Amino acid sequence: MATSMATTTAADGATLAYDVIGDEAFSGVIVLVHGITECGATWDPVINRLAPGRNVVTVDLRGHGSSERKPPYDVFTMANDLRSVIEELDVDDALLVGHSLGGMVVTAYAAAGHPARGIVNVDQPLDTTAFKAALGTLEPMLRGTPEEFASAIEMAFSLMYDPLPTAEQARVRATESPEQDVVLGVWDLVFSTSTDDLAALSDTFAKAIKTPYLSLHGSDNPEYEDWLRARVPDLTYEVWPDHGHFPHLVDPDRFVARVEAFEQECT
Repeated sequence: MATSMATTTAADGATLAYDVIGDEAFSGVIVLVHGITECGATWDPVINRLAPGRNVVTVDLRGHGSSERKPPYDVFTMANDLRSVIEELDVDDALLVGHSLGGMVVTAYAAAGHPARGIVNVDQPLDTTAFKAALGTLEPMLRGTPEEFASAIEMAFSLMYDPLPTAEQARVRATESPEQDVVLGVWDLVFSTSTDDLAALSDTFAKAIKTPYLSLHGSDNPEYEDWLRARVPDLTYEVWPDHGHFPHLVDPDRFVARVEAFEQECT
């Protein structure tokens, strides 16, 4: 098993960093995309279990990790960035796995019609209207002084780490680098779009998904499940109760087994 670090260039010239872990021959490629403020290293427990016998690619989204800080930071630009990485690897049948923001990015990739074997979205609802309502109370602090921004991020994220073990919480936090302009850029569409328009955009976005789609969540939300089932034709929806926002890190063995099974379902 080998590891290589590389960069490629996005359509607008931004430098994008990615890692390839596994065998040199590209077959059975799985691409992992991290959440907001994180980087590819967040996936380490999953990588260590997935890499034997296949290739695993981790991507640092623009504004994150070792990738360039260059706006815009919206999910559609990031999906195009992901396309640049996958084209660089000359792969057209990767399984794309994204957590949180990464779940939106891989979904936007599929919704744009780019080829993929399947999509795994880990704990990221596509209907963002509820998120807009929750985030609105923190918007003034997020746009405030660096100290206010840091406090708002801590309030927004603090409960999301449960039920990760303490050591794993510390490891995940060590991969994070909250940067105000990046976070505001990622969430700008949510801030700047009315609730009605955001609902319409979410509806169109979900209905554009034609790829086999696994939506995996760490807590139950029957209303959202019904919403998604009405829009995504090839959907597998699963809830792992009490696994929180990081089900893939709470139980990486179970997660890897599920991804491998879904990979087979997509063939």
